[in-house]
Amino acid sequence: MDITAAWATRPVDPPVYLLSRWLFLRLLGAVYLVAFVSLAVQVSGLVGEHGILPAGAFLQRAHAQYGGAAYRLFPTVCWLGAGDGMLRLLVWGGAALALLLIAGVAQAPVLLLLWIAYLSLSVAGQAFLWFQWDGLLLETGLLAVLYAPSRPSTWMRWLLWWLLFRLMFLSGVTKLVSGDAAWRHLTALDYHFWTQPLPTWPAWYVHAAPLWVHRAMTFVILAIELVVPWLIFVPERWRRARYAACALLVLGQLAIALTGNYGFFNLLAIVLCVPLLDDGVLVRVLPLRLVATDPEPRWQRHAIRGVAPVLALLSLLAFAREIAQTLPNTRGALDNPLLRAVEPLRSVNGYGLFRVMTTERPEIVIEGSRDGVQWSEYGFRWKPGDVRRRPAFVAPHMPRLDWQMWFAALNPEGARDWLLSLLRHILAGTPQVLALLGDDPFPDAPPHYVRLVYYRYRFSTPRERAASGAWWQRERVGDLTKALSLAELAPPR
Repeated sequence: MDITAAWATRPVDPPVYLLSRWLFLRLLGAVYLVAFVSLAVQVSGLVGEHGILPAGAFLQRAHAQYGGAAYRLFPTVCWLGAGDGMLRLLVWGGAALALLLIAGVAQAPVLLLLWIAYLSLSVAGQAFLWFQWDGLLLETGLLAVLYAPSRPSTWMRWLLWWLLFRLMFLSGVTKLVSGDAAWRHLTALDYHFWTQPLPTWPAWYVHAAPLWVHRAMTFVILAIELVVPWLIFVPERWRRARYAACALLVLGQLAIALTGNYGFFNLLAIVLCVPLLDDGVLVRVLPLRLVATDPEPRWQRHAIRGVAPVLALLSLLAFAREIAQTLPNTRGALDNPLLRAVEPLRSVNGYGLFRVMTTERPEIVIEGSRDGVQWSEYGFRWKPGDVRRRPAFVAPHMPRLDWQMWFAALNPEGARDWLLSLLRHILAGTPQVLALLGDDPFPDAPPHYVRLVYYRYRFSTPRERAASGAWWQRERVGDLTKALSLAELAPPR
């Protein structure tokens, strides 16, 4: 008998997914816990009453602009109150609910409450909670609500597989169809390790590897994203190919996490791989035997069968739109009223990380001064600043201001409002905002002036690092703003 055929066809019993679901839901609870706790230590400085972008002021502007439609366009319980008390209730209440999910308590209702809490924070968080993995957590959480009750639903398991497929395949296909030369010529990793938002110290060593290593790694990444996801849908008699896909996808996420800080994204992507494994393989690692004892209520079965096709259709439309948006002359061609209707829920999304590789690393440095002559830099906790500071591991924590500073450097005009608000709070000495920063060169009293300075950063070469000990080299480009005082930055009345 052919060895390959024997390996592929050995499993003959119908797979069971009770243990798989048990593990998936608890790990999803761990992701929620990380996401809420990470946000809890930042939320006041980001969108609190004295934060950079206060949620209350944002909702007031939304209501003034859209009237009653604002409640539909910006679904959040923060309409009941957007002060620090409500934000703390949402983040710490969400963390408590995540612990209940991990413990297996009332999982379907708990998952629904978790989804509501995180959606509410995502809306109130504005630019600081608009990352792809925030949407991915909401989409995963919504599907999990319908996957949790009673017996594992085949419909919902397939939708989770489809979500994982979309995440991985879109990340690959958008790189190629976007027309970016770096991906087409396999040179993307010549730039990625030092231009990504928050690199880790191993990224420096990988960047220093020979160029042929970068080419090979780029090819492997594209293969994992473009080819491996198709193994998710192999027939059950070949499900060991699905196990192999799970292993390759997990290894890919671990490699990404080794060289860059992406918050809870890598952990969530790994958790999405768990439903690929049935109990037959998991029982070898987790010696648990689970049996479905409760019959599935008829209403529940009909509800899932009614909702699942709608979710499948919406996600298919989002998938097609994401690909179309990267093609020439197709932007808006697949705009759909159904997608527009559910868009405020942020739970049916398109994905595609680093579809166009950045080839430079601009950085915005904040400087303060008492006299307008001598200037001192403010340090951030995690983003590059001091060239001698080693890049650190911070994931699964998500330092949202540090991440947004990367986007701001690429498009300062698009970040103008919150950047000026950040400067205003620095001059005012707002403790909630200063807590988001690292080194404060003016610990006794705020400076009289601040300015934004533009730099270009790159990793040091091995020779440069051996000579100076610096992980980075930087070149000053110029001032992004003039010296600004608190009076000049006062918000309009």
